[in-house]
Amino acid sequence: MTASASDLVPRRVTGSRKPVSRDETQAKLDLRSRAAMQIKPGDHYTLADRFEEKVASHGDRVFLVYGEQRLSYAEVDARANQVAHALHARGLRCGDVCALAMENRPEFFFYWLGLAKLGIVTAVINTQVSGRPLAHALETVEAKAFIVGEECLANFALTEDRPARPLYVVADAEKPATAADREILTADITAEVGAAPRTTYPRAGRAGVRAEESMLLIFTSGTTGLPKAARYSHMRWMSSGDVMEVTLKTGPDDVFYCCLPLYHGAAATSVVSTALKCGASIFLRRKFSTREFWSDVRKHGITVVQYIGEICRYLLNAPAHEDDRNHSLRCMLGAGLTPESWARWIERFGEVQIFEGWGATEANTAVINIDNYPGSVGRIPYWEKSNLRLVRFDVETESHPRDENGRYILCQPGEVGEGIAFIVDHPDVGAGRFEGYTSREATEKKILRNVFNDGDAYWSSGDLLRYDDEGYLYFVDRIGDTFRWKSENVSTAEVADALSDYPGMELLNIYGVKVPQHEGRAGMAAVVMQPGHEFDPKLFYDLTAERLPSYAAPVFVRVSGVADLTSTFKLRKVDLQRQGYDPKAFSDPLYVRDEEAGTYQPYSEEALRKARLPPFA
Repeated sequence: MTASASDLVPRRVTGSRKPVSRDETQAKLDLRSRAAMQIKPGDHYTLADRFEEKVASHGDRVFLVYGEQRLSYAEVDARANQVAHALHARGLRCGDVCALAMENRPEFFFYWLGLAKLGIVTAVINTQVSGRPLAHALETVEAKAFIVGEECLANFALTEDRPARPLYVVADAEKPATAADREILTADITAEVGAAPRTTYPRAGRAGVRAEESMLLIFTSGTTGLPKAARYSHMRWMSSGDVMEVTLKTGPDDVFYCCLPLYHGAAATSVVSTALKCGASIFLRRKFSTREFWSDVRKHGITVVQYIGEICRYLLNAPAHEDDRNHSLRCMLGAGLTPESWARWIERFGEVQIFEGWGATEANTAVINIDNYPGSVGRIPYWEKSNLRLVRFDVETESHPRDENGRYILCQPGEVGEGIAFIVDHPDVGAGRFEGYTSREATEKKILRNVFNDGDAYWSSGDLLRYDDEGYLYFVDRIGDTFRWKSENVSTAEVADALSDYPGMELLNIYGVKVPQHEGRAGMAAVVMQPGHEFDPKLFYDLTAERLPSYAAPVFVRVSGVADLTSTFKLRKVDLQRQGYDPKAFSDPLYVRDEEAGTYQPYSEEALRKARLPPFA
């Protein structure tokens, strides 16, 4: 059945802000479009060139703040030059791929920029993985060498089937490796980099690199299967900064907060590219800390934060403080902020402009809420000015309905459909290109062909969205996460949004589980409570009854001690779905919905019988 607004859980948008005129929004979008066109695919212009330009104009200004360190643009440039000279002496050349595994610390920038000066493609590696996932990543990028922060060396030591390549270690005084782990390295290059010349590495070595060529390989942080390495060109990376500069209206006095891992697209692209474009500073933290977040903002005058929805939830769950509104933060950009959390954030922390958006690491399109309109991920005032389209999608068959001519069918306001984007293929136009993955097969799987006309091609997002009569878009769910129960479509994202303010809850994961002798999947909630709070089954039931239609209310609730998260706070569902409601598969307390009693009962055969459900099989 094709998804529509009437058969998916309605998103409860809070706030009374009225939409601005379409022309007012379009004028802002036109500025973004012009910014996106500044760099041409064939330009011989790279990340290294842009950074060296900023060094020439902003050399004495602070670029990185890390702990008590304050590193100027000129100092970071000098350190990057040392890296370039040393790695060139080690045999790395323009066009090579080099894997970089390092936590958020200044050395990440020294090596990333040093590799860019050489014209080398940097493949940023997840610092949390080892074993088969790490070996897969290293095989995928076909790196000529691995540069590994000492703090990540144990992951490589645990990965015996990694490709045989030179492994260069960069010392880390904060997290030194064991002597046993250091046995796998080819060389510790810390000292030789420190002794290398600080003079500018000659541009001639990368002079032939075009803006359309790959600069980064970033792994998609999906919650299923092994990640894919997405290509990120110099042009797309720098254009991101060009676009966000005019969107956020940033300047050299802004301070960006970087607490998400730099191997992930959100931090490596939006934060760094925008800060570099406007000559601003970046406050760098190894990892996000609820306890330190606001003290960092106040101490360092942070004005711009990149967020993930769960980060905002952690901060909202922290105890209120009299200084909650005493801060320098003026805007936030990111994705995954629920309408409820949006309203609570503004109420508690003041009028911070929120730029909620939608896109993906590999996407050839993006939308962003530039109107501060609560709950929306962006707006398309006039569809003819965007390459994005929403097309009908049948969540039961996971396919696109076609019209009488075999073409895809556009969604109308209120209908839920897949977001797809026309792939621009023009030698002088960079915007709208789909750069794909290192795998040709994976790239082709993301392309829909002959969608509206013979020969056209569209990027398939795998996301369900909808838009309203004013052109505002709303994220609904990932395809595959929406499931059918009692002949109705249920969006996991929208159920989670509706229950997100359950008192004392730290995290909530909604998914569908198979039920023997039943079609579709029953809803299940995996709940993680905050320390000092206990799950109240009656209160949870009352909230579901108030907020959700009966078919969308979770049939089962699993109260977990910890959540299985990706490094960017996305909840993994594969193992949870496989375990289902089998009490032998886990030790977490399990509850079953009891409509008659108006509560959730502890799991038992009697509770299943009352719910008219068979035992798990």
